Amino acid sequence: QVQLVESGGGLVQAGGSLILSCAASGSIFSIHRMGWYRQAPGKERELVATITSDNTTNYADSGKGRFTISNDNAKNTVYLQMNSLKPEDTAVYYCNAHIQYSSRAAIVYQWWGQGTQVTVSS
Repeated sequence: QVQLVESGGGLVQAGGSLILSCAASGSIFSIHRMGWYRQAPGKERELVATITSDNTTNYADSGKGRFTISNDNAKNTVYLQMNSLKPEDTAVYYCNAHIQYSSRAAIVYQWWGQGTQVTVSS
């Protein structure tokens, strides 16, 4: 089993910043990719940013230039630095990880965190 524990959400004024973190623990041989997704009320879950184990990053257009994803492979942790936040960034942010359990089986499983609320007031 794997656990993804998120932290760092909260209420912030427009133009402010937040840092989200997500730590993975449990039966982990390697983490291929981690990332953040978000879901606003009445909308589908959408990509925010991802980062691979070799630090290749991918961002949704909505966050380019404002959000930065990074990781600490030794701690199995991913971070999302969010600057210049806008009210439309308000959503539940979910951590996502693609994890290989064992060196004996090259099977990668996808895990989700429980979500952390980010609210940006205007």
